[in-house]
Amino acid sequence: MKSIVYLSFFISVFALSCSSDNPTETPNPINTELYFPPLNSDTWDTLSVTDLGWNESEKQPLLDYLEAKNTKGFIILYNGRIILEEYFNGHDDTKLWYWASAGKTLTTTVSGIAQDEGLITIDNKVSDYLGTGWTSASLEKENLITCKNLLSMNSGLDDSLGDDVSPGNLQYVADAGTRWAYHNVYVKMQDVIAEASNDTWDNYFNAKLKDRIGMNGGWFSLGDLSVYASNTLSMARFGLLIYANGNWNGEQIVSESFINAATNTSQNINEAYGYLWWLNGKSSYRLPQSQLEFNGELIPNAPDDMFVALGKNDQKIYVVPSKKLVIVRLGDAADGENFALSTFDNDLWGMINNLIN
Repeated sequence: MKSIVYLSFFISVFALSCSSDNPTETPNPINTELYFPPLNSDTWDTLSVTDLGWNESEKQPLLDYLEAKNTKGFIILYNGRIILEEYFNGHDDTKLWYWASAGKTLTTTVSGIAQDEGLITIDNKVSDYLGTGWTSASLEKENLITCKNLLSMNSGLDDSLGDDVSPGNLQYVADAGTRWAYHNVYVKMQDVIAEASNDTWDNYFNAKLKDRIGMNGGWFSLGDLSVYASNTLSMARFGLLIYANGNWNGEQIVSESFINAATNTSQNINEAYGYLWWLNGKSSYRLPQSQLEFNGELIPNAPDDMFVALGKNDQKIYVVPSKKLVIVRLGDAADGENFALSTFDNDLWGMINNLIN
Protein backbone atom coordinates (compact mmCIF):
# COMPACT_ATOMS: atom_id res chain seq x y z
CA MET A 1 0.00 0.00 0.00
CA LYS A 2 2.87 2.36 0.88
CA SER A 3 4.40 1.74 -2.54
CA ILE A 4 1.17 2.85 -4.22
CA VAL A 5 1.09 6.08 -2.15
CA TYR A 6 4.75 6.80 -2.97
CA LEU A 7 4.08 6.15 -6.67
CA SER A 8 1.12 8.53 -6.64
CA PHE A 9 3.24 11.20 -4.94
CA PHE A 10 6.01 10.96 -7.52
CA ILE A 11 3.52 11.05 -10.41
CA SER A 12 1.98 14.21 -8.92
CA VAL A 13 5.39 15.89 -8.52
CA PHE A 14 6.36 14.93 -12.07
CA ALA A 15 3.09 16.33 -13.43
CA LEU A 16 3.61 19.61 -11.58
CA SER A 17 7.16 19.96 -12.84
CA CYS A 18 6.00 19.35 -16.42
CA SER A 19 3.16 21.84 -16.10
CA SER A 20 5.60 24.60 -15.15
CA ASP A 21 7.28 24.09 -18.55
CA ASN A 22 3.99 23.87 -20.42
CA PRO A 23 4.27 26.18 -23.45
CA THR A 24 0.58 26.97 -23.23
CA GLU A 25 1.30 28.95 -20.08
CA THR A 26 3.82 31.23 -21.82
CA PRO A 27 2.72 34.07 -24.10
CA ASN A 28 2.55 33.23 -27.78
CA PRO A 29 5.51 34.68 -29.68
CA ILE A 30 4.68 37.74 -31.75
CA ASN A 31 4.16 37.16 -35.45
CA THR A 32 6.80 39.04 -37.40
CA GLU A 33 6.49 37.21 -40.71
CA LEU A 34 5.91 39.38 -43.78
CA TYR A 35 2.34 40.69 -43.71
CA PHE A 36 0.09 42.28 -46.32
CA PRO A 37 -3.13 44.10 -45.42
CA PRO A 38 -6.42 43.21 -47.14
CA LEU A 39 -7.03 44.97 -50.46
CA ASN A 40 -10.36 46.52 -49.57
CA SER A 41 -9.72 47.53 -45.98
CA ASP A 42 -7.49 49.89 -44.07
CA THR A 43 -7.57 47.52 -41.10
CA TRP A 44 -4.00 46.25 -40.65
CA ASP A 45 -2.31 43.91 -38.22
CA THR A 46 -0.30 45.86 -35.69
CA LEU A 47 2.57 45.40 -33.29
CA SER A 48 3.59 47.72 -30.48
CA VAL A 49 6.92 49.36 -29.84
CA THR A 50 7.33 47.16 -26.77
CA ASP A 51 6.49 44.01 -28.78
CA LEU A 52 9.66 44.61 -30.78
CA GLY A 53 11.77 45.54 -27.76
CA TRP A 54 12.16 49.12 -28.95
CA ASN A 55 12.56 52.07 -26.59
CA GLU A 56 9.06 53.08 -25.50
CA SER A 57 10.47 56.16 -23.76
CA GLU A 58 11.60 57.53 -27.15
CA LYS A 59 8.17 57.22 -28.78
CA GLN A 60 6.61 60.42 -27.44
CA PRO A 61 9.66 62.62 -28.18
CA LEU A 62 9.51 61.38 -31.80
CA LEU A 63 5.80 62.15 -32.07
CA ASP A 64 6.26 65.58 -30.51
CA TYR A 65 9.04 66.31 -32.99
CA LEU A 66 6.91 65.20 -35.96
CA GLU A 67 4.01 67.38 -34.87
CA ALA A 68 6.28 70.40 -34.37
CA LYS A 69 7.74 69.84 -37.86
CA ASN A 70 4.38 70.23 -39.67
CA THR A 71 3.79 66.52 -40.21
CA LYS A 72 0.31 65.38 -41.22
CA GLY A 73 0.67 61.59 -41.48
CA PHE A 74 3.41 59.27 -40.25
CA ILE A 75 3.57 55.47 -40.36
CA ILE A 76 6.21 52.90 -39.42
CA LEU A 77 5.77 49.37 -40.78
CA TYR A 78 7.82 46.43 -39.52
CA ASN A 79 7.69 43.62 -42.08
CA GLY A 80 4.31 45.00 -43.13
CA ARG A 81 2.70 45.39 -39.72
CA ILE A 82 1.93 48.85 -38.36
CA ILE A 83 4.06 49.86 -35.39
CA LEU A 84 3.14 53.55 -35.41
CA GLU A 85 0.33 55.28 -37.27
CA GLU A 86 -0.10 58.87 -36.22
CA TYR A 87 -1.84 61.96 -37.59
CA PHE A 88 -1.19 65.58 -36.68
CA ASN A 89 -2.23 69.13 -37.44
CA GLY A 90 -5.83 68.39 -38.40
CA HIS A 91 -5.05 65.42 -40.66
CA ASP A 92 -6.52 61.90 -40.34
CA ASP A 93 -6.43 58.49 -42.02
CA THR A 94 -9.09 59.42 -44.60
CA LYS A 95 -7.60 62.67 -45.89
CA LEU A 96 -5.53 62.82 -49.06
CA TRP A 97 -2.18 64.59 -49.36
CA TYR A 98 0.12 65.07 -52.33
CA TRP A 99 3.25 62.95 -52.69
CA ALA A 100 5.09 65.55 -54.81
CA SER A 101 8.25 64.01 -56.29
CA ALA A 102 8.01 60.97 -54.03
CA GLY A 103 5.38 59.95 -56.58
CA LYS A 104 8.06 59.71 -59.27
CA THR A 105 8.65 56.20 -57.99
CA LEU A 106 5.11 55.27 -59.03
CA THR A 107 6.12 56.04 -62.62
CA THR A 108 9.23 53.92 -62.12
CA THR A 109 7.18 50.95 -60.92
CA VAL A 110 4.64 51.16 -63.72
CA SER A 111 7.51 51.40 -66.22
CA GLY A 112 8.76 48.11 -64.82
CA ILE A 113 5.33 46.55 -65.16
CA ALA A 114 5.08 47.70 -68.78
CA GLN A 115 8.51 46.22 -69.50
CA ASP A 116 7.57 42.96 -67.78
CA GLU A 117 4.52 42.79 -70.06
CA GLY A 118 6.66 43.32 -73.14
CA LEU A 119 5.11 46.69 -73.99
CA ILE A 120 8.34 48.66 -73.64
CA THR A 121 12.07 48.15 -73.24
CA ILE A 122 13.67 50.85 -71.14
CA ASP A 123 16.92 50.63 -73.11
CA ASN A 124 15.04 51.69 -76.27
CA LYS A 125 15.05 55.31 -77.33
CA VAL A 126 12.04 57.41 -76.33
CA SER A 127 11.30 58.31 -79.96
CA ASP A 128 10.55 54.62 -80.65
CA TYR A 129 7.33 55.21 -78.71
CA LEU A 130 6.60 58.94 -79.04
CA GLY A 131 7.95 59.53 -82.54
CA THR A 132 10.55 62.14 -83.37
CA GLY A 133 10.25 65.80 -82.46
CA TRP A 134 9.24 65.30 -78.85
CA THR A 135 12.16 67.61 -77.93
CA SER A 136 13.80 70.64 -79.53
CA ALA A 137 17.08 68.75 -79.89
CA SER A 138 18.39 67.68 -83.27
CA LEU A 139 17.24 64.26 -84.45
CA GLU A 140 20.72 62.88 -83.82
CA LYS A 141 20.77 64.10 -80.20
CA GLU A 142 17.13 63.27 -79.51
CA ASN A 143 17.69 59.70 -80.62
CA LEU A 144 20.35 59.30 -77.95
CA ILE A 145 17.74 59.63 -75.20
CA THR A 146 16.43 56.29 -73.92
CA CYS A 147 13.63 55.53 -71.50
CA LYS A 148 16.32 54.56 -69.01
CA ASN A 149 17.78 58.07 -69.32
CA LEU A 150 14.40 59.51 -68.32
CA LEU A 151 14.23 57.23 -65.28
CA SER A 152 17.84 57.99 -64.33
CA MET A 153 17.66 61.81 -64.78
CA ASN A 154 20.51 61.88 -67.31
CA SER A 155 18.64 62.79 -70.49
CA GLY A 156 20.99 65.72 -71.19
CA LEU A 157 18.06 68.13 -71.57
CA ASP A 158 18.07 71.61 -70.03
CA ASP A 159 16.77 71.47 -66.45
CA SER A 160 16.62 75.27 -66.03
CA LEU A 161 13.52 75.95 -68.14
CA GLY A 162 10.79 74.93 -65.70
CA ASP A 163 8.43 71.98 -65.53
CA ASP A 164 6.75 72.32 -68.93
CA VAL A 165 7.64 69.28 -71.06
CA SER A 166 6.37 70.51 -74.43
CA PRO A 167 8.99 70.17 -77.20
CA GLY A 168 9.95 73.85 -77.09
CA ASN A 169 10.90 73.52 -73.43
CA LEU A 170 12.99 70.37 -73.87
CA GLN A 171 16.27 71.71 -75.16
CA TYR A 172 19.61 70.01 -75.63
CA VAL A 173 22.45 70.75 -73.20
CA ALA A 174 24.57 67.60 -73.32
CA ASP A 175 24.49 64.15 -74.82
CA ALA A 176 22.23 61.74 -73.00
CA GLY A 177 24.13 59.84 -70.33
CA THR A 178 26.81 62.49 -69.82
CA ARG A 179 25.04 64.91 -67.44
CA TRP A 180 22.80 64.25 -64.41
CA ALA A 181 20.09 66.85 -63.73
CA TYR A 182 16.81 66.58 -61.83
CA HIS A 183 14.19 67.28 -64.49
CA ASN A 184 10.42 66.96 -64.94
CA VAL A 185 11.05 65.29 -68.31
CA TYR A 186 10.65 61.92 -66.54
CA VAL A 187 6.88 62.34 -67.01
CA LYS A 188 7.36 61.55 -70.68
CA MET A 189 7.58 57.95 -69.46
CA GLN A 190 3.88 58.21 -68.71
CA ASP A 191 3.29 59.14 -72.35
CA VAL A 192 5.52 56.26 -73.47
CA ILE A 193 3.44 53.81 -71.45
CA ALA A 194 0.15 55.26 -72.67
CA GLU A 195 1.29 54.93 -76.30
CA ALA A 196 2.70 51.44 -75.84
CA SER A 197 -0.39 50.16 -74.00
CA ASN A 198 -2.90 51.93 -76.27
CA ASP A 199 -4.58 53.21 -73.11
CA THR A 200 -4.50 56.29 -70.93
CA TRP A 201 -1.83 56.62 -68.25
CA ASP A 202 -4.48 56.79 -65.52
CA ASN A 203 -6.25 53.64 -66.70
CA TYR A 204 -3.05 51.65 -67.02
CA PHE A 205 -1.75 52.86 -63.65
CA ASN A 206 -5.01 52.00 -61.90
CA ALA A 207 -5.34 48.54 -63.42
CA LYS A 208 -1.72 47.46 -63.12
CA LEU A 209 -0.68 48.99 -59.80
CA LYS A 210 -3.17 51.00 -57.76
CA ASP A 211 -6.06 48.51 -57.70
CA ARG A 212 -3.82 45.47 -57.30
CA ILE A 213 -2.40 46.65 -53.97
CA GLY A 214 -5.47 48.47 -52.66
CA MET A 215 -4.33 52.08 -52.91
CA ASN A 216 -6.70 55.02 -52.98
CA GLY A 217 -6.21 58.53 -54.41
CA GLY A 218 -5.35 59.66 -57.91
CA TRP A 219 -3.38 61.97 -60.19
CA PHE A 220 -4.01 65.71 -60.09
CA SER A 221 -2.70 68.57 -62.22
CA LEU A 222 -0.67 71.19 -60.39
CA GLY A 223 0.43 73.73 -62.96
CA ASP A 224 2.71 71.87 -65.37
CA LEU A 225 3.04 69.00 -62.91
CA SER A 226 1.00 65.85 -62.49
CA VAL A 227 1.12 64.80 -58.84
CA TYR A 228 -0.31 61.84 -56.98
CA ALA A 229 -2.33 62.26 -53.78
CA SER A 230 -3.61 59.60 -51.40
CA ASN A 231 -4.10 58.86 -47.75
CA THR A 232 -1.02 57.95 -45.73
CA LEU A 233 -1.88 54.25 -45.60
CA SER A 234 -1.86 54.06 -49.40
CA MET A 235 1.64 55.48 -49.43
CA ALA A 236 2.58 52.77 -46.93
CA ARG A 237 1.03 50.11 -49.19
CA PHE A 238 3.25 51.20 -52.04
CA GLY A 239 6.33 51.25 -49.84
CA LEU A 240 5.49 47.72 -48.68
CA LEU A 241 5.24 46.51 -52.28
CA ILE A 242 8.74 47.80 -53.01
CA TYR A 243 10.09 46.42 -49.74
CA ALA A 244 8.69 43.01 -50.77
CA ASN A 245 10.62 43.17 -54.06
CA GLY A 246 7.53 43.86 -56.16
CA ASN A 247 5.46 41.04 -54.71
CA TRP A 248 2.07 41.57 -53.09
CA ASN A 249 0.88 38.67 -50.99
CA GLY A 250 2.14 36.08 -53.47
CA GLU A 251 1.36 37.99 -56.67
CA GLN A 252 4.38 39.43 -58.50
CA ILE A 253 3.18 42.91 -59.47
CA VAL A 254 6.54 44.01 -60.91
CA SER A 255 9.59 41.81 -61.38
CA GLU A 256 12.14 41.56 -58.61
CA SER A 257 14.91 42.09 -61.15
CA PHE A 258 13.44 45.45 -62.14
CA ILE A 259 13.05 46.55 -58.51
CA ASN A 260 16.67 45.59 -57.90
CA ALA A 261 17.83 47.66 -60.87
CA ALA A 262 15.61 50.60 -59.85
CA THR A 263 16.98 50.72 -56.31
CA ASN A 264 20.66 50.58 -57.23
CA THR A 265 22.87 53.18 -58.93
CA SER A 266 21.60 53.53 -62.50
CA GLN A 267 24.31 55.71 -64.04
CA ASN A 268 27.89 56.76 -63.31
CA ILE A 269 27.31 60.43 -62.44
CA ASN A 270 25.13 60.45 -59.32
CA GLU A 271 25.92 57.38 -57.21
CA ALA A 272 22.95 58.09 -54.97
CA TYR A 273 20.30 57.76 -57.70
CA GLY A 274 18.56 54.78 -59.27
CA TYR A 275 15.39 54.90 -61.37
CA LEU A 276 13.82 57.92 -59.64
CA TRP A 277 14.75 56.38 -56.24
CA TRP A 278 17.35 58.04 -54.00
CA LEU A 279 19.98 55.72 -52.51
CA ASN A 280 21.70 55.99 -49.15
CA GLY A 281 25.08 54.56 -48.22
CA LYS A 282 26.99 55.87 -51.25
CA SER A 283 30.26 57.81 -51.14
CA SER A 284 28.81 60.88 -52.89
CA TYR A 285 25.57 62.39 -54.15
CA ARG A 286 24.15 65.22 -56.26
CA LEU A 287 21.04 67.31 -55.60
CA PRO A 288 18.36 69.04 -57.71
CA GLN A 289 19.22 72.30 -59.46
CA SER A 290 22.95 71.81 -58.96
CA GLN A 291 25.88 70.34 -60.84
CA LEU A 292 27.90 70.00 -57.64
CA GLU A 293 28.95 66.66 -56.23
CA PHE A 294 28.83 66.29 -52.44
CA ASN A 295 31.00 63.80 -50.59
CA GLY A 296 29.46 61.47 -48.05
CA GLU A 297 26.16 59.69 -47.59
CA LEU A 298 22.83 61.18 -48.51
CA ILE A 299 21.40 60.69 -44.98
CA PRO A 300 24.26 59.80 -42.59
CA ASN A 301 22.02 58.83 -39.66
CA ALA A 302 20.07 56.33 -41.75
CA PRO A 303 21.05 52.72 -42.58
CA ASP A 304 23.35 52.30 -45.57
CA ASP A 305 20.98 50.00 -47.45
CA MET A 306 18.05 52.43 -47.30
CA PHE A 307 16.48 53.73 -50.49
CA VAL A 308 14.08 56.63 -50.49
CA ALA A 309 11.30 58.35 -52.42
CA LEU A 310 11.76 62.05 -51.72
CA GLY A 311 9.20 64.75 -52.54
CA LYS A 312 9.06 68.50 -52.27
CA ASN A 313 8.45 69.82 -48.77
CA ASP A 314 9.37 66.57 -47.05
CA GLN A 315 7.11 63.91 -48.51
CA LYS A 316 9.00 60.68 -47.73
CA ILE A 317 9.00 56.92 -48.26
CA TYR A 318 11.97 55.26 -46.54
CA VAL A 319 12.56 51.57 -47.31
CA VAL A 320 15.15 49.76 -45.17
CA PRO A 321 15.45 46.04 -45.96
CA SER A 322 18.05 45.31 -43.25
CA LYS A 323 15.72 46.67 -40.54
CA LYS A 324 12.49 45.32 -42.14
CA LEU A 325 11.15 48.87 -42.11
CA VAL A 326 8.97 51.02 -44.33
CA ILE A 327 8.45 54.54 -43.00
CA VAL A 328 6.29 57.21 -44.62
CA ARG A 329 5.81 60.88 -43.83
CA LEU A 330 3.37 63.34 -45.42
CA GLY A 331 2.91 66.98 -44.52
CA ASP A 332 4.06 70.53 -45.03
CA ALA A 333 7.74 71.43 -45.16
CA ALA A 334 9.43 70.63 -41.86
CA ASP A 335 11.49 73.80 -42.06
CA GLY A 336 12.06 75.84 -45.22
CA GLU A 337 10.72 74.86 -48.64
CA ASN A 338 12.87 72.22 -50.33
CA PHE A 339 12.95 70.16 -53.52
CA ALA A 340 13.68 66.73 -52.05
CA LEU A 341 16.38 66.16 -49.43
CA SER A 342 16.46 68.39 -46.35
CA THR A 343 18.14 68.50 -42.95
CA PHE A 344 14.88 67.08 -41.62
CA ASP A 345 15.80 63.65 -43.05
CA ASN A 346 18.93 63.30 -40.98
CA ASP A 347 17.39 64.80 -37.83
CA LEU A 348 14.35 62.53 -38.14
CA TRP A 349 16.56 59.47 -38.53
CA GLY A 350 18.44 60.43 -35.40
CA MET A 351 15.17 60.21 -33.50
CA ILE A 352 14.08 56.99 -35.27
CA ASN A 353 17.39 55.43 -34.22
CA ASN A 354 16.70 56.38 -30.61
CA LEU A 355 13.38 54.55 -30.89
CA ILE A 356 14.45 51.35 -32.65
CA ASN A 357 17.91 50.73 -31.18
